[in-house]
Amino acid sequence: MSVKLFVTDLDGTLLPSGKDVPRENIEAVQKAVRAGVIVTIATGRMYRAALPVADVPYIPMAEALGVDVPIITYNGALIKSAQGKVYHTSYLKPEVIGKVVDFCQEQGWYLQSYSRDDLWVPVHDAYAQGYENAQKVTAHVVGWDGLREHTQEVCKLLTISEDGQETERRLAILNERFGADIVAMQSNARYGEIVNHGVSKAEGLRRLAERLDIAVADTMAIGDSYNDLPMLKAAGHSVAMGNAVPEVKAVCDYETGRCEEFGFAKAIYDLVLGGGTDE
Repeated sequence: MSVKLFVTDLDGTLLPSGKDVPRENIEAVQKAVRAGVIVTIATGRMYRAALPVADVPYIPMAEALGVDVPIITYNGALIKSAQGKVYHTSYLKPEVIGKVVDFCQEQGWYLQSYSRDDLWVPVHDAYAQGYENAQKVTAHVVGWDGLREHTQEVCKLLTISEDGQETERRLAILNERFGADIVAMQSNARYGEIVNHGVSKAEGLRRLAERLDIAVADTMAIGDSYNDLPMLKAAGHSVAMGNAVPEVKAVCDYETGRCEEFGFAKAIYDLVLGGGTDE
């Protein structure tokens, strides 16, 4: 099997949610890079929350190889290298943001925004605090009017609910009401992402492969959640984490171990490096 570009999700795949990248996964990535494979991240996270993870395992090695590896953030709405080079953006229109903010406030739904890679929240409640802790970022608390004011360079909006059933209900309503302008999709049970049409990890993978002059057939993607589905379907080879949702496992070519059992590293060794853990 030929794998020249390996694209990984973050939370629940490369790292347990809210924790650092395990040493076992870092070592696996380093060995893949030394073998000539380009490894990068595709995440729903904001760029500044993904960048510390990107810096740790492999970016210095990518620089040594002369490759400025971009990372795919905001589910594909922003592709930007660790050195700051922007490869692609897809920002929501300010007028659309205003309509969605008005509607979510009327419904009593929590909503947060990302303008110029900063996090903006209407209230500093349990949802906002939980997100800050999980992503290791600090929010600007600006009220609902503040969300309406900060509409520049917004890659996505995010609603957080109590459970998956409520998230699905909200997404159905948002897509029905604003579907001409946005796509609302589920990234995990409690998160509903609002982005432009055409934004997905799949499109991010295709754009990146083209930039790097790599055939999609020579790409491999690994993930665990709903927002990984388009990317896993688009990649030349696909791997589901052992902790992946059933829908992900159903579309993937391979299944590896759970995140807590270093299933990511196992996938690198078994599928990319041909079963060897030695250099």
